[in-house]
Amino acid sequence: MEKQRNISEFILLGLSYDQNVEIFCFVLFLFSYSALLAGNLLILVSIQCSPLFHQPMYYFLSHLSSMDICYTSSITPKLISDLLGGTKSISYSNCMLQLFAVHFFGGIEIFILTAMAFDRYAAICKPLHYLLIMDRTRCHLLVLAAWAGGALHSFPQLLMAIQLPFCGPNEIDHYFCDIFPLLKVACTDTYITGVLVVANSGMVALVTFVVLFVSYVIILFSLRHHSAEGRRKALSTCGSHITVVSLFFGPSIFVYLRPPDSFPEDKVFALFYTIISPMFNPLIYTLRNTEMKNAMRKVLCQTLFSKEVHN
Repeated sequence: MEKQRNISEFILLGLSYDQNVEIFCFVLFLFSYSALLAGNLLILVSIQCSPLFHQPMYYFLSHLSSMDICYTSSITPKLISDLLGGTKSISYSNCMLQLFAVHFFGGIEIFILTAMAFDRYAAICKPLHYLLIMDRTRCHLLVLAAWAGGALHSFPQLLMAIQLPFCGPNEIDHYFCDIFPLLKVACTDTYITGVLVVANSGMVALVTFVVLFVSYVIILFSLRHHSAEGRRKALSTCGSHITVVSLFFGPSIFVYLRPPDSFPEDKVFALFYTIISPMFNPLIYTLRNTEMKNAMRKVLCQTLFSKEVHN
């Protein structure tokens, strides 16, 4: 590969050339990343320290929170340091690593969202068989399948990227390393590679979104047979899931399911599925969930009580 490239690093052009805009983005994303870490860690601790962990929905939610942290941490710390006045450069090897991490953890998150939709389908449409359908073994297998799906999605992306020759231009018009911006600076015809990326990322996003959409339509259609209280509770749970799915998949489909090219607007849309959606996940999943709020309140009270005892 060394013979096919004569550059050792890339320059990330970032979100803006305006210093005032960059200062504003630095404060905004530092707050967003801090809120994301605090919210998802609180969800993880609350679920692990309560009986909720033995319920399939919260088991999947704990894995989703873990993936939110890993996924966003592969992008946001570098973005924040660049906005603070860094050189905005990234080595070739770190660029490839970041590309792999983004697609690996992002792929796992997509498939965990699918597992959560299947769990809601079983709970609402097959309530009498729910515990049999969603036993702990099947939950483990679904999470394992999500990890396998993330690997199957990300490794082809990495292989396509490391085979690209880079001869001169090394400025990437983005705030992280992704495949489409890399195709733009490669010194070869990248049409076939671009089509393969659309077939991989674009179709994964589209097919998963269609599966999720159909599953929630079936769930909502089946609610007409439930009581008013059952409908209210199911709509509250499904509403939060649908919100997360829309925030994540809408921009993803726009970026990846189209003719292979990179546009300046992609950076704005990428913010939704790399920072904004993971940041709002803790709020979306807890604000309308009494069980989750009670578990979090219990953890916070125990923490404050232990501090008072030590003092």
